[in-house]
Amino acid sequence: MERIEMLEYHMRLTAEALDRTPYELNKLVIANKLSEKEAGQFFTLCEKMHKLMEEQKAEGFLNFHPLFNEFSSLLTPKLNPEEVVLACIKQQLFLPLMNEFKKFI
Repeated sequence: MERIEMLEYHMRLTAEALDRTPYELNKLVIANKLSEKEAGQFFTLCEKMHKLMEEQKAEGFLNFHPLFNEFSSLLTPKLNPEEVVLACIKQQLFLPLMNEFKKFI
C-alpha cells in the first residue's frame, strides 16, 4: 500500500511538472487517471474520427457536428470533449479533426 501511495504522489508531482509544458493531452490523461488501455482507445477513436471526416469531406460534407457528437458519445466519461479538443490542438495532435471539432465547443 505504501508503494502505491508513493507512486500516486509521484504521479501528482509529474502532473504538476507538466503544467509548464505544451503536453496538454498528457496532462489530461494523468489528471483523469486514464489507463494505458483507455488512452489507446482514445487514440484509436481519434484516428477513426479523422478517417471518417476525410471520407465525409471527399463526399462533399461541410458540417461535422454529427461527427463531433459521435466522438463525444464514444469518448471515455473520464474526459471532457471540450478539454480534449483544446488539449489536442495545443499538443498539435489530430489538428484537422480537432480544429473542426473546436467549432462545436
